[in-house]
Amino acid sequence: MSQKQQYFEKVRELFPALRADLESLVRIPSVSAPAFDQTHMDTSAQAVAQLFRAEGIDDVRVVTSGGSKPAIIARIPAPEGQPTILLYAHHDVQPPGDASEWESEPFEPTERNGRLYGRGAADDKAGIIAHLGALRVLGNDLGIGVTVFIEGEEEIGSPYFTQFLNEFHEDLRADAIVVADSANWKVGVPALTTSLRGLVDCVVDVEVLSHAVHSGLFGGPVLDSLTVLSRLIATLHDENGDVAVAGLVHGPQPTVDYDEAELRADAGVLDSVTLAGTGPLTARLWTKPALSVIGIDAPTVALSSNTIVPKASAKLSLRIAPGQDPQAALDALRNHLVTHAPFGARITVHDGELGQAFFAGEDTPAMVTARAAFAEAWGVESVDIGIGGSIPFIADLREAFPDAEILVTGVEDPDSRAHGANESVDLQELHKVVLAEALLLDGLRK
Repeated sequence: MSQKQQYFEKVRELFPALRADLESLVRIPSVSAPAFDQTHMDTSAQAVAQLFRAEGIDDVRVVTSGGSKPAIIARIPAPEGQPTILLYAHHDVQPPGDASEWESEPFEPTERNGRLYGRGAADDKAGIIAHLGALRVLGNDLGIGVTVFIEGEEEIGSPYFTQFLNEFHEDLRADAIVVADSANWKVGVPALTTSLRGLVDCVVDVEVLSHAVHSGLFGGPVLDSLTVLSRLIATLHDENGDVAVAGLVHGPQPTVDYDEAELRADAGVLDSVTLAGTGPLTARLWTKPALSVIGIDAPTVALSSNTIVPKASAKLSLRIAPGQDPQAALDALRNHLVTHAPFGARITVHDGELGQAFFAGEDTPAMVTARAAFAEAWGVESVDIGIGGSIPFIADLREAFPDAEILVTGVEDPDSRAHGANESVDLQELHKVVLAEALLLDGLRK
């Protein structure tokens, strides 16, 4: 029996227990957003720590840094001359959102058509299971050093990440880092994420009056702030739907493209809606900037009155291409908003989050090993993809450990609906992810 077949049989043997472990983690509502009960974060951290202790790992700790949420560090020392690999995932999850949009309870794992549904089932408790499963498969034959780092505040932007890296720098030092918080190309086709867009956000206030006035008495010469805000927002894109903010950069063209019908189906785009922007869909998704209005402060329809609204605000989320400096992108966005103020409205921009983009660049030995492991596990060649979303802490890892090779992998697929209602993981894909990571760790031995 070949080594791959031995590992395959081992994963098949272990998978029912791994699935049960995943289900147990999903049942813990470990929402890190401060509006939710934070005792669940402690429960989740202890549950994750116990899973790794049960593997016979002596050094397993639940730790915090400053005001951070609890994280888990589990360390297996490297034999002489062997590398140490850092395995990253996170145990916190997004809020469940509107319960009526879920087909089953968000914190009660439920299988339908080969997918396990529940908040965190994909993002990112399946990432924890991928690491746990790979270690179980290899057992005493691991042969390398491994540090497992399970963070507890990724879903709120990892505010203490840099402080955490500084405090536990020596504990987390590694030759290669495997981040299990991304996605595969599609069910049946694995991927290595080689680029991530960065993130810039801000809140823009538009003021036209010092106080509200009667719309019948003053309407006409005085436009309300919502209309003016709408006109300002409309300047952010050109007639094709491309971002029209001067000073933003584009990253390299991807080598693969997304079928339009698949994208429309995956995103739930209405039949009548035309897709925005120009160029390949993958470029629009991965390596070009994207700008969205994600919130507006305005009177509700139910509480509205016949007055001209004096002030309105919008939160803007700008995804920036690899190679873009976040501060320069924020400066460009602020400059655009101020210089395009309709009718001389007063514009105030409140700076928000800054997140670095990621571009892997040239192939590294670990990337080559990862692609070979993926191909063995899936039986098809992997593809290099970008992700339109951001994982800003990867830039922090690169700065803290500049000599470490970083591999961004994951268990999600286009139908996982991470952050949305009915989040799920494909169980067969998770099986392959566990196998692939076992093969990867085996291949990283010297």
